Amino acid sequence: MRSLGKEGDGVGEPAAECLDQREGAEDQQREREAPFPRPLAVRMRAVRVTVTAVTVVVVALRPGVVVVGMLVVMPVGVMVMGVRRHGWRTRYDGAARKEIAAPGMAANCVGFAAILPLVSASLDLVAIGRVSVDLYGQQIGSPLEDIATFAKAIGGCPANIAIGAARLGLRSALLTRVGDEPMGRFVLEQLAREGVDTRAVQVDAQRLTPLVLLAVRDRDSFPLVFYRENCADSVLGPENVPEELIASARAVLVTGTHFSLGPGAQAQRKAIALARAHGRKVILDIDYRPNLWGLGGHGAGASRYARSARVTGTLATVLPDCDLIVGTEEEMHIAAGSEDTLEAVRTIRARSHATLVVKRGAAGCVVFETGPPPRSLEEGLVAPGLAVEVYNVLGAGDAFLAGYLRGYLRDAPAAQCARYANACGALAVSRLLCSAEFPSFIELEYYLSHGSRERALRFDAALNHLHWVTTARRGPGEVRALATGVQEAQRAIEALAGAGTAVAGAGVLLDAAADPPLRRAALRQGLWVAQELAPGGASAHLIEWPGAMTVACRYAEGAEDGLAQVHAVCRAQGRELLVVIGGTAPPQAIARLYACGIRPDWWALAAPADPGVLETCAQAIAAGDAYCRGVLVLLEEAAEDAARRLAVAAASPVVRGFIATGSIPSGVAERFRALTGAWQAAKEGH
Repeated sequence: MRSLGKEGDGVGEPAAECLDQREGAEDQQREREAPFPRPLAVRMRAVRVTVTAVTVVVVALRPGVVVVGMLVVMPVGVMVMGVRRHGWRTRYDGAARKEIAAPGMAANCVGFAAILPLVSASLDLVAIGRVSVDLYGQQIGSPLEDIATFAKAIGGCPANIAIGAARLGLRSALLTRVGDEPMGRFVLEQLAREGVDTRAVQVDAQRLTPLVLLAVRDRDSFPLVFYRENCADSVLGPENVPEELIASARAVLVTGTHFSLGPGAQAQRKAIALARAHGRKVILDIDYRPNLWGLGGHGAGASRYARSARVTGTLATVLPDCDLIVGTEEEMHIAAGSEDTLEAVRTIRARSHATLVVKRGAAGCVVFETGPPPRSLEEGLVAPGLAVEVYNVLGAGDAFLAGYLRGYLRDAPAAQCARYANACGALAVSRLLCSAEFPSFIELEYYLSHGSRERALRFDAALNHLHWVTTARRGPGEVRALATGVQEAQRAIEALAGAGTAVAGAGVLLDAAADPPLRRAALRQGLWVAQELAPGGASAHLIEWPGAMTVACRYAEGAEDGLAQVHAVCRAQGRELLVVIGGTAPPQAIARLYACGIRPDWWALAAPADPGVLETCAQAIAAGDAYCRGVLVLLEEAAEDAARRLAVAAASPVVRGFIATGSIPSGVAERFRALTGAWQAAKEGH
């Protein structure tokens, strides 16, 4: 038996043998920081080979690998060029060149089909199938019929996995259909924010995006209802599967549920055939939902298992074409037609050479990579689960597979893949939503390295903060705004609509008394919009504010509790928080708030004449929150004096813009242009 760690060990440091040893530390750091492939450096090495036939040479590229395929026709000499990716180790290069130069080369040549898997791909993963808008009941413990408010997120197994993979640094795409309505636009916008390639998401003018209503009763009861009657993704057919997309990815993910639909089954089978033709991997998430196969009726949405010869027979035809098959024990049962897990694994192994990953919930997973059917489950790689509170199991399996694919599609050992998978599943099962609360790779690495003192991970402040700063919707990197009273707000908004349209981050800080029409007017103009809120008491009204707005609070010593409440509400609602600090000791106030667990996205400080003040503030911010978005300086002086103070502020790397306060004269647009020009000049001077 091979076992990864021990039950109850927590997370701890990853074992050295579980890490991908192909890259050095600098390479791994570069990979984490760059979402796209590194630039190519072409190195030409001429190798003369005399053979007895004309040779067609195909050079296939994967990091550090050069492979040549050829077809013999008549005697000639050929020149072979070696191409390698800059920064990657080339431990295979020597062996490849030796083989090319050796006598009898023609006998050692590989065919075209065999080298296709090594051709460089622009995507890591294409996920195919269903997508939905999930509405999660926020009253935990209530039956679905008693839920009063819902939280919205993207759902559906393939969509969840595509988002989870993107958050972990993989280049993923989703192939599906959505309706031409607000929920379809929500799906498209959210996928784009997450970095998922949406070129293959078709918009259906006749059908709606499906919805799912869900509730959390207790750790064992998660009622849900699927609204999927004639929905957009149900007619995803083979004509919607572009060959170039499949060819561009290292792997294609198909799901068991979409084989329940005629068009969906044809689409997935076409994708599998194209993947095979182009040497790509095929991944099957068994994803068994009985009622989506017509078993159990609408009220059985939470059912995870029901016997069905039809389902087993359908899946049996897919298994031989797969490279990786993932499912729970119940899903292995339906795929094999046996309700004994070991017998199910043995049956699937007899039909497929794929790597098999059996998800076992809190017990972790077992991985069977190769070899004959096992004699026991312990013959596989046993990776124990992590001891966490189960809050909501819905979507945890999708997070698990996204984690596994982070390793699998980076050619990591199975032990590392399982480690990523179990940790992602643990983080997801501890939170309410599906894809919206899947971890980023930074968050995952932190959890693997440090673990958590909290059994209920949703209460871990460090993990929550990392999740927020690495996955939240980000606004502009710089802000150039005017603070306005209620009487001046409309004039400022209209002026900025003209003067600020070409300025990224142009916006307004509205007074606490500003009403909804003013907020809407500013947002319609594409401005950055913040509004002041008194700490404590009024935070309940934030639910009525548009989600894109930033909340601004003025800090007063002794009001930490009220500010902490606003901070918590902003995080729960996905809003950015700007804390305004007055007085003569901003560094001390910053340190005090960090000590209270308050980590605002922005700080607003009076623009100082002394650069030393900003330096000490920067040190306090660096010590309290390395992910803080920065400082906005407050300008209350005339434009001439503001230019001098802006020059001081621009010299500090922590300053990201300004907010001009005080009464706004009639020349609003002119003042904004002057301040923006002074800011730009000051930045360019540094």
